[in-house]
Amino acid sequence: MSSLKDLTSAGVSIWLDDLSRDRIESGNLADLIRTHSVRGVTTNPTIFAAALKGSSYGAAISAQAAKGATAAEAIAQITAKDVADACDIFAALYAESKGVDGRVSIEVEPGLAHDAVGTVKQALELYKLVNRENVMIKIPATKAGLPAITEVIGQGISVNVTLIFSTERYAEVIDAYLEGLEKAAAKGLDLSKIHSVASFFVSRVDTEVDKRLAALGRSELSSKAALANARLAYGLFLESLKGPRWDALSKQGANAQRPLMASTGVKDPNLPDTLYVSELVAPQLVNTMPEKTLMAMADHGKVTGNTIEPNLSAASSFMAELAVAGVDFDDVTDLLEKEGVEKFIASWDELVASVEAALEAAR
Repeated sequence: MSSLKDLTSAGVSIWLDDLSRDRIESGNLADLIRTHSVRGVTTNPTIFAAALKGSSYGAAISAQAAKGATAAEAIAQITAKDVADACDIFAALYAESKGVDGRVSIEVEPGLAHDAVGTVKQALELYKLVNRENVMIKIPATKAGLPAITEVIGQGISVNVTLIFSTERYAEVIDAYLEGLEKAAAKGLDLSKIHSVASFFVSRVDTEVDKRLAALGRSELSSKAALANARLAYGLFLESLKGPRWDALSKQGANAQRPLMASTGVKDPNLPDTLYVSELVAPQLVNTMPEKTLMAMADHGKVTGNTIEPNLSAASSFMAELAVAGVDFDDVTDLLEKEGVEKFIASWDELVASVEAALEAAR
């Protein structure tokens, strides 16, 4: 496990991209905290759709059926209970890290991705439902999501901004966070209690770019765009910590919105299975990994120090080379955001259908 400890020592917070009732009740989550340096958990509709197919939810489904709950109500209650219990397991780490880690995320319904008002309303409902200080509400970084992020942060609630693909959108996310902090400060809220991460999706970028490079006959540039894009995002994060606006907030106790690397399991079997972890190491970074990637990193991963900052110039040069090769990266990221929302909506619809069937069977 030395590589995971080395990762933590290098300033990277390891979060697990998975949660289920089995993982909680078996003690597996507590074991991963103790033995694999796991410092937080992220979830999404796809993860919960898979988890709720498990047999461990029978009693919870029956209880919701007895109450006459709809599928949406049952999903909210069951997933909030999982998240609350996971928050309790992380409580000591949360206190020890002064709120930086020990975080568990729960996402607003993906169908609200283009509805700012609906997103804020559900974010507040989820926060009250989980009722734990170390919960983070996940809000997608769509255009409609940006004002929702500002509003929720402005109410003193910690937010995991998800589905970020481009540095241009990330700049808007940073601005939304800072504006939210300014709103919170104007209300007299304690800024030191508000935390946020900005989830930058990694592997999907290579999947789409490499497909386009193959069509252009430029496969020698393959499997490099995701790392370059993610590294430039980290460079933008460093820039956001400079200047009078951040200085004023920092003096009031504000926390930096840490960049989080998501979708870090490789999609191409020809790539090293730890690529999007070992090549994205820097202070104040979060990497949320599926269990398969976490175990690969524990088994044979290598940590060679900061692999982002020394490569920022090369990352910028590569993105310029990609444009010359004929890849429209703006089109890539627009497509990935659209597909990301659609995939989560499909997972949500699948989740609703399966819970409706389970509720009917239980009745």
